[in-house]
Amino acid sequence: MSGADAEKRLAGEAALDREVRTGMRLGLGTGSTAALMLEALAERLADGRLRDVTGVPTSEATAERCRQLGIPLATLAELPELDLAIDGADEIDPSLGLIKGLGGAHLREKVVACAAARFVVIADAGKLVRRLGDHAPLPVEVIPFARPVSTRLLAGLGWEPELRLRGGAPYVTDEGNHLLDCRRDDWSHPERLAAELQAVPGVVEHGLFLDIARAAYVAETGGVLMLGDAAPASPGAVP
Repeated sequence: MSGADAEKRLAGEAALDREVRTGMRLGLGTGSTAALMLEALAERLADGRLRDVTGVPTSEATAERCRQLGIPLATLAELPELDLAIDGADEIDPSLGLIKGLGGAHLREKVVACAAARFVVIADAGKLVRRLGDHAPLPVEVIPFARPVSTRLLAGLGWEPELRLRGGAPYVTDEGNHLLDCRRDDWSHPERLAAELQAVPGVVEHGLFLDIARAAYVAETGGVLMLGDAAPASPGAVP
């Protein structure tokens, strides 16, 4: 395992150990960091450290990996209210604002995060930024029919949208939509940007996650830094 993967694994293990309890209904994220967390979760289920945990996956890729690992799954129709969601992030700012979606799953990720009573992210220290937009583009999911109009309107709002491709064709999300990876110079008001994006016809969802994450577990040299609110005490815990 590479050094970067080892750090991602540490972050996932810290979140599991501090946040997850037997019997929980979990939202399970997408991406390389979340994939390593799934392996650690499967180990805890196999050796009995955790029991009766059911996951709702945020992508078809995550669902397939959970089936391979033997992690029990359910749909949002079966479990519309979750105890906790754990996912990665592409950028994390000091107030726990996030950019997500480089893995192409931010629509389902946001739905699952908002279905959970608590949402936490796991990452390596390279994902920490002073302000959002410093490194990662902002993924914006649009319906194919509207893409030409959405692209033009986004450009009029100061964005530089670039259609995401795979094998020379538009990247298609699990919901059958296209992705525009958007950049801009002025990120001074993320809340206003989010509202403007949501008002663009054809935009299904964007990768700005503002005031959603309650904590972040960030692996750095020598350990894992926890940012944000501590996990609630488990039932029966001694103060």
